[in-house]
Amino acid sequence: MRIANLSGRLALVVDGRAVDVAQASDGRFSADPQAVYARWEEFRAWADAAELPEGAAFDPADLGSPAPAPRQVLAVGLNYRDHAAESGFAVPEGLPPVFTKFATSITGPVTEVRLPADGHTDWEIELVAVVGRHAENVAEADAWDHVAGLAVGQDISERITQLAGPAPQFSLGKSFPGFAPIGPWLVTPDEFANPDDLELTCSINGEEVQKGRTSDLIHSVPALVARLSAVLPLLPGDVVFTGTPAGVGLGRDPQRFLAAGDELVSSVEGIGELRQTFVA
Repeated sequence: MRIANLSGRLALVVDGRAVDVAQASDGRFSADPQAVYARWEEFRAWADAAELPEGAAFDPADLGSPAPAPRQVLAVGLNYRDHAAESGFAVPEGLPPVFTKFATSITGPVTEVRLPADGHTDWEIELVAVVGRHAENVAEADAWDHVAGLAVGQDISERITQLAGPAPQFSLGKSFPGFAPIGPWLVTPDEFANPDDLELTCSINGEEVQKGRTSDLIHSVPALVARLSAVLPLLPGDVVFTGTPAGVGLGRDPQRFLAAGDELVSSVEGIGELRQTFVA
């Protein structure tokens, strides 16, 4: 099942066409895409059994984030060994570094992003998990039952802000407007042959700069749900950025950063792609 935010309205994507959920459910479910997670199990039961009308064609540029207003955004750092190495860090023992991307940075899959002046703006392709059920002290073996679905994410990062000061400003450096595109829709875990092994790729102007597999995550999606929910409750609709593989601009020699006119394309196997264009 694919759940989308089409022009601010909750939709199901069936065979590449969009079905408006509020209309198809005769108002049983709100048009608000974020509101569905509070009723996720009820919604899934309805959607699995409903006789849906024929969907309508749509423009991907009209898609928003499938979780546009989460109460919590948790982002995980150094969760691939090759990225930890290129960043000059040892692989973390225990819980990996966790920061936030403030919710105002969230956008949909096809966007124009303004580059911060005098910045070093970097890319980080990531698998994003959205929570579908209240999770507190969840066992790793039960964690997938608490995940509504998976999406493509970009943890766009302004490195000067991120690394400035007596202590790093990770959250601020990663939260400029448009720095958290998510989409193109949410895909439920049952749609994948193996949701723990998906290919991620990222390219700039057609040049591949990142390629990895989520099977190489140090802490898998279920492990992250278990470890995070042991510290704080994960709430329906919360967003988890799971980490990036090697190939970011900061880790290159010479370093490389995004420039005006660049097109960044980020994709995850079985989900789809994001497409960001950068302007000065």
